Amino acid sequence: MAKQSDAFTKKIEEGYPSDGSLFLGCGKFDGDTFPEAKVQIPLSTLNRHGLIAGATGTGKTKTLQLLTEALSEAGVPVVLMDIKGDLSGLAAEGEENEKVKERNKILGGNWAPTAYPVEFLSISKEPGVKLRATVAEFGPILLSRILELNETQSSVVSLVFKYCDDLGLPVLDLKDFKKALQYINDEGKEELEKEYGTVSSQSVSIILRKLMDLESQGGEDFFGEPSFDVNDLLQIESKKGKISIVRLTDIQTKPRLFSTFMLSLLTEIYANFPEEGDLEKPKLVLFIDEAHLVFDEASSDLLKQMETMVRLIRSKGVGIIFCTQSPTDLPKEILGQLGLKVQHALRAFTANDRKAIKTAAENYPETDFYDTKEVITELGIGEAFITALGTKGSPTPLVHTLLSPPKSRMGTLTDKELQTSIGKSDLVKKYETTLDRESAHEMLSKKMETIAEETESAEEESGSKKPKSKRAQEKEDPSFVETLSKNPLAREVGRTVAKEVTRGLLGMLGVTPKRGSRRKKTGLFGF
Repeated sequence: MAKQSDAFTKKIEEGYPSDGSLFLGCGKFDGDTFPEAKVQIPLSTLNRHGLIAGATGTGKTKTLQLLTEALSEAGVPVVLMDIKGDLSGLAAEGEENEKVKERNKILGGNWAPTAYPVEFLSISKEPGVKLRATVAEFGPILLSRILELNETQSSVVSLVFKYCDDLGLPVLDLKDFKKALQYINDEGKEELEKEYGTVSSQSVSIILRKLMDLESQGGEDFFGEPSFDVNDLLQIESKKGKISIVRLTDIQTKPRLFSTFMLSLLTEIYANFPEEGDLEKPKLVLFIDEAHLVFDEASSDLLKQMETMVRLIRSKGVGIIFCTQSPTDLPKEILGQLGLKVQHALRAFTANDRKAIKTAAENYPETDFYDTKEVITELGIGEAFITALGTKGSPTPLVHTLLSPPKSRMGTLTDKELQTSIGKSDLVKKYETTLDRESAHEMLSKKMETIAEETESAEEESGSKKPKSKRAQEKEDPSFVETLSKNPLAREVGRTVAKEVTRGLLGMLGVTPKRGSRRKKTGLFGF
């Protein structure tokens, strides 16, 4: 047995070199932990993406926290998608309790309570730095994919973008885009047919309904100005990488908005960051917690787009680490691109569970030291199977790892602490005021009023104007309008029309902003 343990420690020491690496824990074999068998992930390979998986309560979030701390200490900025709202504790020092002392003693590490520089961001009404984008920046292709439009409907979206660009009409939010759709389907129909061709009223109606659905998921808070500059994610504070926590606790029931945001963020990063080649450490690492929310409601086109972005973005020095319960939550095309894999325990309660465990075990390198399929169900809390890419690009040995405890608070900030942190942020002040400058909605509204006035004047001059019906006169009667305004259904319809969907999304990849947008640079989510 001694010879086997010696062979184990030698294998891990050779497979996980210490230079330029992040310490995660120590290897376990046959029930014992070996402090000399340090599990350390090469920084230079973390732009090859990764996965943290495991059943509920097995320690995934703490592993995410541990990796985030290590990256920050190495001077790498991090972006966290905080779905459950339990990552804010990174901004406060941890507490050295008995469990922490015991584990630190086993690992032989130097644990010290540490707080990390944190920025809180939001794509909804949650407090924090507001992440926004404009429709013009989103572009017709991705907007069509987000709305799950067919080829005919997508061509209408492209036509609207072309029409607004040619006429210098800024399309900044969804109300701008809806107004443009309404105009080409009514007052501007004849004008459009002369220059661009016929548009189906049925297609316009379908697109408008899809836009209203996106609006109901929170689109009015996401689309608009000022657009977020992704370079603001690359901050360093006191030699530590700034940790940007995107607070998403209120969008778990809005998967389309979440997948829209994720894809647009990745696309904007790809469009704005320069090619980097091989770096000693990543330029930025993104953690996507509850990753299944990105893929569950995504269309096949959206999945293909996400797969493409995951493959391409690593050349920009950016890594993505998905966090979810089972590796099968991710499409196989994306799973095959992940270099780092941290597998916490899986539970076998059903036949499907056993099948998932078998599949998960087959995704890991073969090992002489473990029965992977068996051990994967026996891992304790704070333990995981780990394999990564070595400095030469080949997989490191699969190792049962006792993970180091996080140094920051393993809990959340209080409301007062959170508000204090947000109140100190310069970025909050930079993005807190929503801009609503004159754009397509206002310009087309004026044009429609002018057309109506000209039409009425022409009818009066020619004597062809028809007398108003009794019903029309009643509608103009103030008493009638006043009565109508008290109707709850009428008020709801009025609110829906008044909102008309706000704020922008992703343009074509690499295309500069439209001349109608009056922007000198791409904001968040250019395509």
